[in-house]
Amino acid sequence: MNERIVCLDIGDVRIGVAVSDPTGTIASPVEVIQRVGWGPDVKKIKAICDRYETNRILSGLPLNMDGSEGFQAGKVRDFCRQLEAAGMNVTFQDERLSTVSAEEALLEDGMSRQERKKKVDKVAASVILQQWLNSRDSG
Repeated sequence: MNERIVCLDIGDVRIGVAVSDPTGTIASPVEVIQRVGWGPDVKKIKAICDRYETNRILSGLPLNMDGSEGFQAGKVRDFCRQLEAAGMNVTFQDERLSTVSAEEALLEDGMSRQERKKKVDKVAASVILQQWLNSRDSG
């Protein structure tokens, strides 16, 4: 693989963004997008993809603990259909417990609650992407 992947942790208020290195080995947190509306949000994500010269998106899919899809997963799929209509190639990854892992990592770094709140979404996106990259290596 020699193309970066942009990963999204899509929430109602914010979208966490992470990106892989060109070899698909390491995930890095990039930024947090404050949600405005589907049109502006899609444009912002398209601009990020253009910056990294990719149209490949990995979206976290918020499954219920039993593995089923609930209301939030439907909202993520609806938004991702807009990304696909804009020319993106979207793949999904189970994101259960990614925010918990991100919070724990930020706590270990001794970050204040206010700092964690600013960063947790992009770190969660990085956790989701790293899990996906690792699963491709082992599978």
